[in-house]
Amino acid sequence: MKNPGKPTIRDIAEAAGVSPATVSLVLNGKGEISGVTRARVLEAVASLNYVPRATRNSTEPGETLRFLKIAKHGHTVNRDHSVFISDYIDGMSAEATRRNYTLEVVSFEGQLISSVAESLAGAPISGVIALGTELTEADIRLIQGLGLPTVFIDTFYDVLDANFVDMNNEDAVYKVLSHFQKQGFRRIGLVASHVETTNFRLRRDAFFKNMARLGLSVNQADILSVESTYDGAYLDTRELLTNGLDLAECYFCTNDIIAYGFIRALREHGIAIPDDVSIIGFDNLPQSATMEPRLTTIDVSKRKIGYLAVTILNDLIGAAEPQPPVKILVGADLVLRASHERGAAKTARDRPPRTMQQPAE
Repeated sequence: MKNPGKPTIRDIAEAAGVSPATVSLVLNGKGEISGVTRARVLEAVASLNYVPRATRNSTEPGETLRFLKIAKHGHTVNRDHSVFISDYIDGMSAEATRRNYTLEVVSFEGQLISSVAESLAGAPISGVIALGTELTEADIRLIQGLGLPTVFIDTFYDVLDANFVDMNNEDAVYKVLSHFQKQGFRRIGLVASHVETTNFRLRRDAFFKNMARLGLSVNQADILSVESTYDGAYLDTRELLTNGLDLAECYFCTNDIIAYGFIRALREHGIAIPDDVSIIGFDNLPQSATMEPRLTTIDVSKRKIGYLAVTILNDLIGAAEPQPPVKILVGADLVLRASHERGAAKTARDRPPRTMQQPAE
């Protein structure tokens, strides 16, 4: 008789809308499984708190690592980012299995961080990897204070006594802005978000720092703030356009989801991408390669971040004495597609400012 408290591969398959064989392939890192399908399976794994059996090369029982997928408000950790998070899990799972660990994936949505901390107290686990996207400094201190070996990914704090693996936001934004500059753009805008996350803040700070580094001036009117979900970014941009927004020549969007909503609103208002406005995003989500126009964006290896998190955790678990904090930043690549190209019909200097008072050409 099946224990209702322990979901099976069949339960995962039913929740993800795939076959049990597909679930098995995803969990074991085998087969030619699309990124979308893999993300759906791993989302179901996280939602049902499924604990897979690890494949072992020894007869000795391994230890357990727990990955905490934490969505405090869901503005940045949501279904739009399932593929993003599944890549983290892929990197962690492969390295955990190689090192003879079991990897648990436990999802917390809309719960207090104190509840997350309570779930760890006395848990039969050797270490924790926490998705820090929506975590504040106080949240990190609370989890870190439990005394378990812990690594935080997708966030970064310089002065906190904790372990972090994150993307190098300053280097990534420099690549974006320097590419715009090489194309001859001078009026470069930022589409940021009023939703507070560390990476959003770091990218905003990097924008101003690198504009100065490149000798480019910032027009405060070109710094836009929108909601971080697709629908929210679309609606906020539509309102800005309706109110007569004077568009910059090009924009760096804080992430791809914001870029998708931003582009949708621009196109509905007769603004062509990239002929009228050039755009670069951040995250390289799968849709970026298939949308029209295809989105130029920043790519950071999430699998590398997951792998490094397990490697650091393994060192912490095996250390005979307390270790100093480890803080690693992973570099980025600019993936060139179509959305950044300078308009062929006009140069940016030739065309007048683009506002909603002017008819679309």
